[in-house]
Amino acid sequence: MATYKTQIQWGGPNAEWHDDADLIIVIQNRDGVMPQNGVPSTGTQISWASVQGNGSVTFFEDGNRFAGSAQFKGEGPVGYRGTLKR
Repeated sequence: MATYKTQIQWGGPNAEWHDDADLIIVIQNRDGVMPQNGVPSTGTQISWASVQGNGSVTFFEDGNRFAGSAQFKGEGPVGYRGTLKR
């Protein structure tokens, strides 16, 4: 499990970033994609889709940050990034 402080960006690549809700990631399967008390490896990509929204991110710096995009229910797509909370 890993918790990330997140930010969203709308209005283009040079627009300001805005604080958003924390993202908690738990990935489990038989091959240990992510250690139980660890973070995703650099280059790990995850995507999700639900009635609440969807997103796709890639992890960098040994899982210490991620970047990608998201779209939340009733909103347009936004830039989405996060930094590991310690």
